[in-house]
Amino acid sequence: MNIQPYIFFQGRCEEAIAFYRDTLGAVEVFKSRFKDAPPDPSYTISPESADMIMHATLAIGRTHLMMSDGQGGKDEITHSGFSLSITADDVASGEKSFNALAQGGQVTMPFQKTFWSEGFGMLVDKFGVPWMVNVQHEGDKQ
Repeated sequence: MNIQPYIFFQGRCEEAIAFYRDTLGAVEVFKSRFKDAPPDPSYTISPESADMIMHATLAIGRTHLMMSDGQGGKDEITHSGFSLSITADDVASGEKSFNALAQGGQVTMPFQKTFWSEGFGMLVDKFGVPWMVNVQHEGDKQ
């Protein structure tokens, strides 16, 4: 079994893909727009939605992040009740990821040494997605 996050970006998915590519080294695995879907007489795609992203998959490390523009609404959405968690191999890479994701977002706990890790921090990125960045404990490395 594998659980993968699926995030809706309300019309900002293309921007999110570029941001995660630049900040986390994400690789675009798949991207499909609403206009790419086969014709369905029960569902008409509006001209405004045609170029919006119906589904995309990014590879970030060993994880796939799935995403979409959703149904095309431009209303701001709030992502709550979860955080995406990054486990960095060392403090330098953890801090780099944290600082990159924090660009245009809001830091909720600065990246710092804690009693369980040499580096940990929390933030909400500019898309409203909550993140935790944690440096892997030395004993957990394989």
